Amino acid sequence: MITLGIDPGTATTGFGIIREEQDGNLTALNYGVIQTSSELSQAKRLVQLYKNIKDLLILHHPDNGAVEKLFFERNVRTAISVGQARGVALLAMAESNLEIGEYTPLEVKQAVVGYGGADKNQVQQMVRIILGLIDIPKPDDAADALAVAICHIHRGKIRKLQNEMIEE
Repeated sequence: MITLGIDPGTATTGFGIIREEQDGNLTALNYGVIQTSSELSQAKRLVQLYKNIKDLLILHHPDNGAVEKLFFERNVRTAISVGQARGVALLAMAESNLEIGEYTPLEVKQAVVGYGGADKNQVQQMVRIILGLIDIPKPDDAADALAVAICHIHRGKIRKLQNEMIEE
């Protein structure tokens, strides 16, 4: 199963694509960032982001996707901009008929590290360990997107177990 994780932003959106092997091991297929120029209008930046996400969907054919939920900051303008990027990512995945999970930063930290108060370095180190990478994925937005994908995969296993228990 292949999962696309997105850490949304208008200037920089992180993406991470992970394959879950039959034995449960996770492998990073691709990760990086989509960057848009501040010289473009907001609308053109969102179109560029949408097209890049659609290209990733066409290239990797993920089975599902996950997007980090908006974390409200003090800067309302930033929150609105991130919300717009998040909406574009959700639209692109929904158009591809993907099952989509949405997770708060707290949920991602709990799923990846086991502790909701984990710092950025702890999350990045666990992403590296879980995926068997030599180095921490760079830039930070890519590592965050991989963490979102890992969270979705782990949550999917929990949902499956819960459903099996209900059926019994």
